[in-house]
Amino acid sequence: MADPEQLRKAKIELGQRLAAHRKAAGLTQALLGPRVNYVRSTIANVEVGRQNVPREFWAACDRELGADGDLIGAFDDLSLIARATWISDPPAAVAGFVAPKVPIDERSIVAMAAHRARKFALVASIGTTPEVIDQLRDEVQRIAQQYPRRPLSEFAGDLADTQDAVFTLLERRQAPQQARQLYLLGGLTCGLLAKASHDLGEPRAALQQTRTAILCAEQADHDGLRGWLRGLQALVTYWAGRHSDSVRYAEAGMEYAQRTGGATTVWLASSAARAHAALGDAERAKQAIAAAEAAWEHLRPDDLDGFGGICTFHPARAQYYAADALAWLPEERPLAHAQAERAVAAYQDRQSPEWAFGDEAGAVAALAIARIASRDLDGAQTALQDVFTLPADQRIHGVVHSVRRVHQAVSAAGLTRDGRALVEQMEDFAHVPANALPR
Repeated sequence: MADPEQLRKAKIELGQRLAAHRKAAGLTQALLGPRVNYVRSTIANVEVGRQNVPREFWAACDRELGADGDLIGAFDDLSLIARATWISDPPAAVAGFVAPKVPIDERSIVAMAAHRARKFALVASIGTTPEVIDQLRDEVQRIAQQYPRRPLSEFAGDLADTQDAVFTLLERRQAPQQARQLYLLGGLTCGLLAKASHDLGEPRAALQQTRTAILCAEQADHDGLRGWLRGLQALVTYWAGRHSDSVRYAEAGMEYAQRTGGATTVWLASSAARAHAALGDAERAKQAIAAAEAAWEHLRPDDLDGFGGICTFHPARAQYYAADALAWLPEERPLAHAQAERAVAAYQDRQSPEWAFGDEAGAVAALAIARIASRDLDGAQTALQDVFTLPADQRIHGVVHSVRRVHQAVSAAGLTRDGRALVEQMEDFAHVPANALPR
């Protein structure tokens, strides 16, 4: 029979684990509560071990926070302790933890074991060897390359684990060179989590993550990371409708990015272009598009480009950003249409390393807006068909917002009545974005 004190400590540890996953996801207790159908006070009490909740609560939190089985597995372990403590009917003090037995298939057992082994391997080393840093770097690179191509739910747990491993090592005394490498990886993981928060429609959480990432960039003294993080801030504020702030962040990042000469210089110029366009400044928008095109000629790939994926910027993304910018400018309708067609064509090869489901959807939305400007509703609807078939976990904030811009274009053109079928499809699509789903 287990000691009741062991159960009490296990409850506290489980609550702390929930808090860690919640913070890694960039959510407050008040934001998490409604997503799992509980009030904030329940989340607060559970995190300090003061309240018992059923297995369904932990399953919901596990999905919502992308914990990859960590929370539900820990709850089931705690249930075993509770059963060992009270063999017969449990008292109310532990009733929430004695869950009914549920069948676990072999695949789930193997997956959970692999997840725990991997997490242990990341932090088990007493010393910080070059091999450990290389392993963490490989993890960050893998996630960065996977990010634009796969739903967040498939790698969010790995991302949170990697960040935890990096910060665990940074809490130990490190040699200066090792510390700089770890701070670089810490800044990148925070940046990736900022993008995750943004994709789930949480701009405030995203900006908080970027602020932490910038602290890491300062400790790493890494200009490439400083510029890339300003690019993330420009991205988040652009989609939040804070276009002046987006310009400011993009321009601030350019100072750092130009020192390294990496692809972030193109990203920042492209980001400034669409923010200027959203502000109605066509001249500055076109100047920024030209600056982005010119930047390719002087590109010197840096170590962030070496991570690939979301850490670099490809010509296909530049085509999409230019199309997105021109879609704001009514006077540039012919150019916008041609640019959007080029952007969509750039994403036809889904095997290309440049392919990204979110950017492809954005390029298609820009093409739909251009066609609506020509009063071609059928062409707009045809363009959007692949976007409408995106699974719900790929309806990230930027994609949903792009579809809403098409909706606004239909209204502005006075085509709502004629385009009723298209309007209904867009409204149905935006009804269940990725952040409304359990994960």
